[in-house]
Amino acid sequence: MVIKATVASDDLPQVKLHKQRSYRLINSKYPPVSVFDDVANADEFVVLYELQALTNPRLQAQAGNLSLLPRSNIPFGITGCSYAVAPFTHVNPAGSRFSDGRFGVLYLADSVQTAISEVAYHQGQYWSRVPGLAYERFVFKALSCEFSEVSLTDLTYLPLQHGVYHSKDYSAARALGISLREQHGAGVQYYSVRNNAALCWGLFSPQYVTQMVQSAHYEMIWQSGRINAINKIVSCV
Repeated sequence: MVIKATVASDDLPQVKLHKQRSYRLINSKYPPVSVFDDVANADEFVVLYELQALTNPRLQAQAGNLSLLPRSNIPFGITGCSYAVAPFTHVNPAGSRFSDGRFGVLYLADSVQTAISEVAYHQGQYWSRVPGLAYERFVFKALSCEFSEVSLTDLTYLPLQHGVYHSKDYSAARALGISLREQHGAGVQYYSVRNNAALCWGLFSPQYVTQMVQSAHYEMIWQSGRINAINKIVSCV
């Protein structure tokens, strides 16, 4: 039975995290935008962005909608800054579990396997709606991320039957995410819906990320109407 009652953000405890290791999977067709990694502060970014825009007409599309993210929230100078920033400048208008599509969320998992489970579910849902797709291969980058010195709203105190954990209906989770963000909350800690007992995090800003590096590649094979194989194909050293 799903508990549909809403939850007041003030009723939820906070969890303080220090140097938390986490993981994320992204499609390999999206290369990092180096302009975020080539500078040390916001002033340098503005100058470099304007210079590159003169010779790269695709820069704005690659960097995303910069108006969605205050410059003060960009962790300039860290390894993998572009990976940390991307979810906030390339926002899915269809939304996600804790967003209605008006703002980005950086979703992270406690292990590569949890990240794979989350992505595989959503990929399966998406490609199942493509008529006539008999076979396809998709390649993903696994990113190892560290974030630190942040207090998140801890949703692990809620029962798994609560609406924020509904497998398909995100209305309760989105309402909570919007409320927390409006109150300047940093994000949420919650249980994975796709990997039993695993932890996930949703950060409302990239400013807490201290490092994000590529660790491996994985392929997902779509066949017979579903993703029927997931393989690790490359390790990066």
